[in-house]
Amino acid sequence: MTQEAVGERRNGPKETLYQRWQREEGIPIHRGSWVTDLYQVEVGPWTRLGQKGAFVNLAEQEHDDAWVIEIAPGGETAVQHHLFESLVYVLDGRGATTIWQAGSDRKQTVEWQRGSAFSPPLNCYYQHFNLDGQKPARVFAVTHAPTMINTVGAAVNNVDFVFSNPYVFTDRYNLQDDFFTNPGYRIAPRIEWKTNYIADVRTFQLDDKPERGEGSSNMHLHLSNNSRLMAHISEWPEGSYLKGHRHGVGAHVVILDGEGYSLLWFEGDERKKVNWKDGSVLSPKEWEYHQHFASAPGGVRYLAFRFQGFYASGRSSGMPDQIESENEDPKIYDQFEAECARNGIKPRYPRPSYARR
Repeated sequence: MTQEAVGERRNGPKETLYQRWQREEGIPIHRGSWVTDLYQVEVGPWTRLGQKGAFVNLAEQEHDDAWVIEIAPGGETAVQHHLFESLVYVLDGRGATTIWQAGSDRKQTVEWQRGSAFSPPLNCYYQHFNLDGQKPARVFAVTHAPTMINTVGAAVNNVDFVFSNPYVFTDRYNLQDDFFTNPGYRIAPRIEWKTNYIADVRTFQLDDKPERGEGSSNMHLHLSNNSRLMAHISEWPEGSYLKGHRHGVGAHVVILDGEGYSLLWFEGDERKKVNWKDGSVLSPKEWEYHQHFASAPGGVRYLAFRFQGFYASGRSSGMPDQIESENEDPKIYDQFEAECARNGIKPRYPRPSYARR
């Protein structure tokens, strides 16, 4: 460590227990508000997993984080278990994950491929395997490790406690025969689905949700009886966009299909344009407005891993704050119209009828 870095640590904010643990893991850390390409983002040897990996720490927060794990051809990770929830999305490759509980000799195996999503139940043991002997597999996992390490780990002044606690959460997972094979079921009249495994999030059926934007569809996913982390899938057609909104921090939005852009801004500040494609991930900061645009042919679908309730937030309710079309800045449509023209398509709907300003 350089003398300059030591001086910064002494004079700046105290290093959290999570930051210390993360630094000592010794793998690349990617920060900011977005990563352009998870397929190509830099990874490095990760002793804990026995494969390569990287942290993705977005939105300047320590509520949740993300891990990129690359498994060598025909390889396997070291066995894992931990007191934080983890949502897994398969970026690329073909493999399987074996899952079991402490004290039991029964094991269950989930086979996966590009587009699969699942969640190892809380504190169970699990191990990832790459079933392709010719090319690596890469998975993306969002966890709430920062919260648990900074609270539970800090309470006992021992990070290892988070990774070696023997407690078995049988209320979450009790080796039910159909735990990962049951397709799941609807838990609300619309856009709410409970399941433990999705074979392909790109083809999972969604419900219409026009209140988010014309032609928009959506589904909220509750996986493996998690209490902190959940997911949702959103889709909207080419030449359309979702309404601008803001909420608490902690959502990791992974682009599954399509190309377009998002605008990120705080009230009163200039809007920042982020271009994205399949494999990009972005995460708005606490109470930062964001708006997503399908400005290229083919439409867009994304997967968001996030907190339950409606994201972690220090605001009074944590619920989203949406800008209705009549109240948005006319320059937003101007920019969108220009982007569509540049890509040879037309906006799906006309300019909004703006309220008087």
